[in-house]
Amino acid sequence: MIKNSISTADKNYILAVENSVTGRSWIARPAENRVIQAISQNHDLPEIVARVIAGRGIGIDEVHIFLNPTLKETLPDPSQFKDMDKGGMRIADAIMRGEKLAVFGDYDVDGATSSALFKRFFNAIGFDVTIYIPDRMNEGYGPNKKALLELKAAGHNLVITVDCGIVSFEPLKAATEAGLDMIVIDHHQAEAKLPDAVAVINPNRLDEEPGFGQLAAVGVSFLTIVGINRELRNRGWYQEKGISEPDLIQWLDLVALGTVCDVVPLVGLNRVLVSQGLRIMAERRNIGLKALSDISGITEAPGTYHAGFLLGPRVNAGGRVGRSEAGSILLSTDDEMEAVRISQELNRYNAERQAIESMVLEDALLQVQNKIGVGGQLPQVIIVANVGWHPGVIGIVAGRLKEHFNRPTIVIAIDENGEAKGSARSIMGVDIGAAITAARQAEILSAGGGHSMAAGLSMRRERIEELDQFLCNRLGAKVDEAMTSLSLKLDGVLSLGAVNPELVQMLDRIGPYGQGNAGPRFAFSDVFLSYVDIVGKDHVKCTLKGGDGKTIKAMAFRSADKPLGQLLIESRGKKIKVAGTIRNNHWNGQISAEIFIEDAAI
Repeated sequence: MIKNSISTADKNYILAVENSVTGRSWIARPAENRVIQAISQNHDLPEIVARVIAGRGIGIDEVHIFLNPTLKETLPDPSQFKDMDKGGMRIADAIMRGEKLAVFGDYDVDGATSSALFKRFFNAIGFDVTIYIPDRMNEGYGPNKKALLELKAAGHNLVITVDCGIVSFEPLKAATEAGLDMIVIDHHQAEAKLPDAVAVINPNRLDEEPGFGQLAAVGVSFLTIVGINRELRNRGWYQEKGISEPDLIQWLDLVALGTVCDVVPLVGLNRVLVSQGLRIMAERRNIGLKALSDISGITEAPGTYHAGFLLGPRVNAGGRVGRSEAGSILLSTDDEMEAVRISQELNRYNAERQAIESMVLEDALLQVQNKIGVGGQLPQVIIVANVGWHPGVIGIVAGRLKEHFNRPTIVIAIDENGEAKGSARSIMGVDIGAAITAARQAEILSAGGGHSMAAGLSMRRERIEELDQFLCNRLGAKVDEAMTSLSLKLDGVLSLGAVNPELVQMLDRIGPYGQGNAGPRFAFSDVFLSYVDIVGKDHVKCTLKGGDGKTIKAMAFRSADKPLGQLLIESRGKKIKVAGTIRNNHWNGQISAEIFIEDAAI
């Protein structure tokens, strides 16, 4: 049952929590009671589920489509994107002429899934393609002149970049001058100037109509393949060759994985792609994903958690500390033995990555603490750097620091020659991608770009302090604004007795949840902590008991050394207020609902 929660319009806080242990106020997501009641009655839904839907801005007439998302209703015509038809025609020409074609992808999950998507499409139509993934340590991010000219020398006529290339001006100019046709498929923020290419397909081009800028590169790649497939059909190529058109829907598992792992907002088309893709992933058609799921211990239908925290890190591990191309090979292979071998390899890389990450994180945390000093204040933008840090883990460490301190964070690895590579992660309301682009345009950086929540950069060591000052000046007001409005948006107050597997299953229909479509969060009042302990390295496990005698298991991840975990430990045998999400746990054929604690208050 849902208890009485108070709207922010009355300037009150849920359960009167104005300043929680994490420094946030608890406020209700805005939702009109009239809309809640109409959704509940028209669609035969419990009021709490209707409240969650209304709190996400879904109108009464939109509920059916929202709960039953289909590509037919949401997939745009690829031709609406700039250069899409031009790029599709050039690729169709290459296929029909039998030209030698290569796909140049990034080494992260978005790049690996985009590359594998193209590989599977070309394989399905009987066309061979070269996949080139640069080595993170030796080549760095994005297209480089040496690699492109080597592809040209090997006889390639056309190169498609995926998840990279939008600001690779010099390498693409050199490739074009050498007679190599380039097509850029990217989603990172573009500048007014575009790279030399036959086509630049990017929903974040400045001259592009708004509406699809939140797509991951794999989503843009999927739309491009839809366009290529249509072009081949219109030319009668399939009929001429006597082959059937491939079923593009079968590869949405790759689109879902790349979209979730690139942490783009799961709204609109992204939500539909991930929703459909997770269903296909559950069918375990992809040999590589099947092998990776097995070694990751996934025994249930996969969700965004499995994609983002179990599968994604292992695919990423190849590019971070191992073989950059391992992920794309795994996701495109149909050889079961090869899939098992690469999955085991990536699992080992992931364990190695975790060990390296732990050491760098510990060092970085110490740097931040030293900067703050005793009784000091956090800087508006956190920048930490050191010689010898592994470039493959700095993005993860930046994310960890951002979560810990709730500030935009940049982690920089410096080599022995003073060359520095950095990775940035940001908070809601602070566009780090635009700031990094501005720093590159100001010539503080030698390279850099990204999107609102994440970015990468290259620079000289001696300019790090200048970058620090530049970003603090540029982003300071935005960070202050984000801090003053810091709050935890909740969908209501639940009793422990209301938490059960059936409620979780109904709420799952509103997903998939992730960036931009936050999972439903609820407050729980006066819960008694009958059991509290630290499990793993830094997780806090609890058993909560409600006033109705109902007990439920709860977990606060990576919190043992943080104020949240400390409050839970100190409150053993006491009553407190907690807030978090609810999720079903599958174990030994049994399903039980659990609470994932994100905040607490006395």
